[in-house]
Amino acid sequence: MKLLCVCGLGQGTSLILRMNVEQVLSELGIAADVEHTDVSTASSMDVDFIVTNKELADSLAGVNAKIIIVNNYFDRVEIKNALEENLK
Repeated sequence: MKLLCVCGLGQGTSLILRMNVEQVLSELGIAADVEHTDVSTASSMDVDFIVTNKELADSLAGVNAKIIIVNNYFDRVEIKNALEENLK
């Protein structure tokens, strides 16, 4: 399973999201490859899931990956709830 964490520029914020997603996945006992990038690059990448906010999700309409919405990239509880709901 491949997950991609996306922010506008693909640097700081998406890296923080990636680190939090990796920690939550570890707590859930789910193995996955997690990468991070910017919204423009994300549309051309072959992944199973994209984790991003609602605003950027609208820019990714038409991608094959399932999009998981997280509003606060720093809130691991929100991230955990979103991942549990979408990775079932």
